[in-house]
Amino acid sequence: MKRIPTTALLCLSIPAALCAQEPAVRNDWTKRVHPIPEVTVVGQRPMKEIGVQQTKFDSTVLKEHIALSMADVLTFNSSIFVKSYGRATLSTVAFRGTSPSHTQVTWNGMRINNPMLGMTDFSMIPSYFIDDASLLHGTSSVGETGGGLGGAVKLSTRPAEARGFGLQYIQGIGSFRTFDEFLRLTYGDAHWQLSTRAVYSSSPNDYKYRNRDKKENIYDEEMNIVGQYYPTERNRSGAYRDLHLLQEAYYNTGRGDRFGLNAWYIGSDRELPMLTTDYASDLSFENRQREQTFRGVLSWDHLREEWKIAAKAGYIHTWMAYDYKRDVGNGTMASMTRSRSKINTFYGQIDGEYCIGSRWLFTASFSAHQHLVESADKNIIKQDGNQAIVGYDKGRIELSGSVSAKWRPVERFGLALVLREEMYGTERTPLIPALFLDGVLSERGNLVAKASVSRNFRFPTLNDLYFLPGGNPDLRKENGWTYDVGLSFAAGKSGNYSLSGSATWFDSHVDDWIIWLPTTKGFFSPRNLKKVHAYGMELQTGLDVTLSKEWRLSLNGTYSWTPSINEGEPMTPADQSAGKQLPYVPEHSATAAGRLSWRTWSLLYKWCWYSQRYTMSSNDYTLTGYLPPYYMNNLSLEKSFSLRWADLSLKGAINNLFDEEYLSVLSRPMPGINFEIFIGITPKWGKKRP
Repeated sequence: MKRIPTTALLCLSIPAALCAQEPAVRNDWTKRVHPIPEVTVVGQRPMKEIGVQQTKFDSTVLKEHIALSMADVLTFNSSIFVKSYGRATLSTVAFRGTSPSHTQVTWNGMRINNPMLGMTDFSMIPSYFIDDASLLHGTSSVGETGGGLGGAVKLSTRPAEARGFGLQYIQGIGSFRTFDEFLRLTYGDAHWQLSTRAVYSSSPNDYKYRNRDKKENIYDEEMNIVGQYYPTERNRSGAYRDLHLLQEAYYNTGRGDRFGLNAWYIGSDRELPMLTTDYASDLSFENRQREQTFRGVLSWDHLREEWKIAAKAGYIHTWMAYDYKRDVGNGTMASMTRSRSKINTFYGQIDGEYCIGSRWLFTASFSAHQHLVESADKNIIKQDGNQAIVGYDKGRIELSGSVSAKWRPVERFGLALVLREEMYGTERTPLIPALFLDGVLSERGNLVAKASVSRNFRFPTLNDLYFLPGGNPDLRKENGWTYDVGLSFAAGKSGNYSLSGSATWFDSHVDDWIIWLPTTKGFFSPRNLKKVHAYGMELQTGLDVTLSKEWRLSLNGTYSWTPSINEGEPMTPADQSAGKQLPYVPEHSATAAGRLSWRTWSLLYKWCWYSQRYTMSSNDYTLTGYLPPYYMNNLSLEKSFSLRWADLSLKGAINNLFDEEYLSVLSRPMPGINFEIFIGITPKWGKKRP
């Protein structure tokens, strides 16, 4: 048994952890979440994590990105490539060389991937609303949900652990007349935990950039061209206003039952910026996207010494509007596109866990998502003057069930088997197996080897099947096998330093990859054409050093090598995509972060790098066929003040420190160096003054 000193909270919410503790510690839920003095605990590695490859983001990482979205958290703290269409625009991810729809995203257990598109816009998820975040790499996602051919992102909230009333307010002011406001109100006692959070962000978003897709001529007095230059322009038509509200309520009976409510509202009004290749005036058209989304989850957790039952019910309503208008030449704006979409999703899930001693853990889970989608372009007019709706009105139920058995015959070895089956509408998958194992190779340095293998499937999205024009109802589901093997270690000396790291090799084969291709009728349509082989290596490391009583240094880094190759047959003699890297998937990426703390001062440096990305499946080195690699550097300095009546904080941040010119997506301009200042206040209500 390994002896682990701890000064943290003992929050034993899973039977696997309960089985490793003495009964005297686990007879009351409320006792399990109270701070305790420093003790030495005899425990085991969590059985639920046998063989699992995951990246966890601690609260410090989420706090540092308070004015940013989860897209920025993933950019600077993971090996995932975040594909951004610009500041405050669509941001999707490429996990292990797959497409955005191959990454499943859950919030408090409920899947929040858009059922029309299959992907998630991480720019619409403020990190201020997330208390726990983790990545499940490859096969590890099968234990959480199906369809994650690349992996899964788990996001959740938790009780505030407040005592009495509490308030936090932060005001942010940044470049481009950007204003960010954050408010949190809390109340807590022995049974109740209430929290209200609000975020409001707005900006004209009119940053300057050098447009390398245009050239201006320089003329002499005789109007002869004597030179050329790239003009400096402003980001046009990129203003945004985003409002997020999150209400939480938790009730703890103190006898092993907890009830929870999470309700999240999003109200967004964003213009879509003009391309770097656009020559028209921004006054001659309007390109706008609006969204109103509500997500709500009710939960119940029933905890006993050897078993646990949990149930959840949820609902998502999304209304999305896209309007495109142009000046027809007489000052009148004519509507070209008026797209409207309504999505209603009903969700239910039940989970059970049971442990036998400290060697066996059994789990079972069943979830259902019922989607009802209406999507139409209401701007289409028939020749007789009547309106014609182009779109679809469809519903689909998605069922997913899994069982697992986790076995640790000895402390140094663990084995886990997960079986999952899914049904989308009337289509179902074969049994999805996932096998995990891990073993401690050396107790010195806690050197652990992990391996896993799984099959997985992803069903076509509703747009893939029914979008008009172009949907293909005959599409087959994507399927593939993924293999993982890795090593991790953790070493250190209490009070001096801690060092950890991991290295993982993965190999994934996906058949019937869905891709949208042009047709002879003038529109795009999806087809099952590609066979994709994605493989590579992921590295992570972290170092925390206590330099003295007042100085502390933290360093973290990741690296990913991700070839993602199309191994399908050429579709035509002119098809040059076979054997080539998939578009917008960098083969190499890396991140690094360093924090230096002294007393109440904190200096943070963040860095990320992406190798070149191809914009075409043929991997041509033409002017627009690829995007060059780029580095990103951010720097921030924070100072905390503790007054008799409140805690104050002052933070300054510099983004894109070296004014890098870069593009994440072709013809989508990105901002240069910019600045932010944040002032925060947390009153000490109800606390005794010295």
